[in-house]
Amino acid sequence: MHTIWTRANAIFAFTLSVLAVATFAAFVSTLFSDYSTPVQIHVTNPRLKSINDYGVDGVRSDLAMFGMDIHVDVSPVYNWNVKQLFLYLVAEYKSPKYKMNQVVLWDKIIKRDELSVVHEEHVIPKYYFFDEGNNLLNHKNVTLQLRWNVIPNAGYIRLAQGEGAARVEFPSSYITGRF
Repeated sequence: MHTIWTRANAIFAFTLSVLAVATFAAFVSTLFSDYSTPVQIHVTNPRLKSINDYGVDGVRSDLAMFGMDIHVDVSPVYNWNVKQLFLYLVAEYKSPKYKMNQVVLWDKIIKRDELSVVHEEHVIPKYYFFDEGNNLLNHKNVTLQLRWNVIPNAGYIRLAQGEGAARVEFPSSYITGRF
């Protein structure tokens, strides 16, 4: 009456249905979890250099550099549905041309089995901090915030932000020579 293939198909379909329900339950069980945690960012020795912008003749741009310490324990963020975290440090500031400028300066991937305490000291930005023009000169309110993407086992990627930020005040003069 029923062949072996019909029974195998029924078992396979039932197994996939159970796995789909279990995956959805994993997603729903962590849907309202809080993914924020306290962050400490300390900035030292902010400095600026004026460099040629090769995209436009005669235009100079600001290149910023500073040292920083980043301390965060992301272990409260992890639950059984979190596979890894993608941490990134963002500099935000206003300029006359744009209401909001955002620049990613540093990033790190933390997998589930790795140490979940980030303790970076005397780090320089991983990526260049350029500004089109001279908007960083004597800028007193550049905010550094640590954010992360939560990569789950099941569900959608969440965006979260650490509790705490650092404010950077850039000097009113450029340095000459090397950083």
